[in-house]
Amino acid sequence: MQVKIFRKDSSVPLPVYQTAGSVAFDIAPSEDAVIPPHEIIRVPTGLTICTPPGHMLLIAARSSTPMRKGLMIANGIGIVDQDYCGPGDEIKLQLLNFTDKPVEIKKGDRLAQGLFLTIDRVEWEEVKTLPHQSRGGFGSTG
Repeated sequence: MQVKIFRKDSSVPLPVYQTAGSVAFDIAPSEDAVIPPHEIIRVPTGLTICTPPGHMLLIAARSSTPMRKGLMIANGIGIVDQDYCGPGDEIKLQLLNFTDKPVEIKKGDRLAQGLFLTIDRVEWEEVKTLPHQSRGGFGSTG
């Protein structure tokens, strides 16, 4: 799949799949920053990625980011819509420092990963009754 990408700064590397079996590509900040304890900041990546029609770009923390850096994506994941690809639509990483100390990040630190997922648009069909019995939720299945 061909994907259009714009770099605000040519020194920012293009995202890379680290291995042949990687399902996601790494995303890094385009500048150094310090994230104060228990604070959220948005860190620029220097990238605008044109998500292909019929897809979304999902951004998540790399599995090592919480343990190594004490950081997580503030809302768990980031979702980049298909129409977020204009000249001012730079992808930013919204990072939460969940530690009691400031966390320093450097330009190029691989903190997040992105992957494209196919999406479906739905049409709602409102019903008066449901065809199934309630099964319970939030762990009530055992």
